[in-house]
Amino acid sequence: MKNLYFIINPQAKNGRCQKIWRKLEKILNDKDISYEAFFTAYHGHGKEIVRFISRKETAKEIVIVVVGGDGTMHEAVNGAVGNKQIHFAYIPGGSGNDFSRGFGIPRNPVAALNHLLEQLKEESLLIDLGLIKNKDEKEIYFVNNMGVGLDAHIARKVNLSKIKKVLNRISLGKLVYVYFLLKSVFTYQRSSIEIMVDGERYTFDSTWFVTVSNQPFYGGGMKISPNASPFDGHLNITVVHNLSRLKLLFVFITVFWGGHVAFKEVETFTGSEIRIFSTDPIQAHADGEGIDSTPLTTITCRRSLPILSKASGQE
Repeated sequence: MKNLYFIINPQAKNGRCQKIWRKLEKILNDKDISYEAFFTAYHGHGKEIVRFISRKETAKEIVIVVVGGDGTMHEAVNGAVGNKQIHFAYIPGGSGNDFSRGFGIPRNPVAALNHLLEQLKEESLLIDLGLIKNKDEKEIYFVNNMGVGLDAHIARKVNLSKIKKVLNRISLGKLVYVYFLLKSVFTYQRSSIEIMVDGERYTFDSTWFVTVSNQPFYGGGMKISPNASPFDGHLNITVVHNLSRLKLLFVFITVFWGGHVAFKEVETFTGSEIRIFSTDPIQAHADGEGIDSTPLTTITCRRSLPILSKASGQE
């Protein structure tokens, strides 16, 4: 069996991830499965833990299992990129858990652990990643999506909010994005944004946001890019612009099943290199974590991350 390392975010889902881990720990011990566990203690710690494991481990293949939310997965992936011996698995323990939706992983943590143990016998899937470069050539990878504009503004509010903890206590944590959208929609200032998709230039006035997706889901279950696939070597771009504030709320409702793409104010593209420009810097995020502002360049890294999953759609 491959060497197993668990990275647990004990603060995920307002601390409920600790209870999830205790259940998983008991199952692992009852099955007499050998593993090591590490707990994140601060922002960015997941990345550091993965690099520590990489330095100490000499096995041909190891599996790092993230138990937490999408932010923890984002950190771990950024610590592992380039190390081909590391394979990833995920057990949802956060409030959004879009990685589990996009990659065919059960949302129940115990079922996800059983899924993982079954997949240990199978070959890992190689999935695409997105690579973001800022004007200083600093690099950040994302596995789900990145965005510029309103979604990055909301992601920042969510990450700093106390209301997220309140909603997590009553198992409604995924609604925190909706809460902050309703708070922001009447005050957010739209901008002109220019994007280049594989060399083709497009300009959008009064833009709410641009999202670049590697898989369909973000924001706790919203199907922002219904056709996105982490196996096709492309990234999917969604641009929402020239939309009134009231109509944005109506269109937003349809995002949960992907119906928003039928509106004329929603434009979609696919490409392998996307450049995003604006006159003034605009906030950006990667997998819901705040990053640098525009200008930014995003590139597809084809089949660069091994994961243990039954996700379908390989080409």
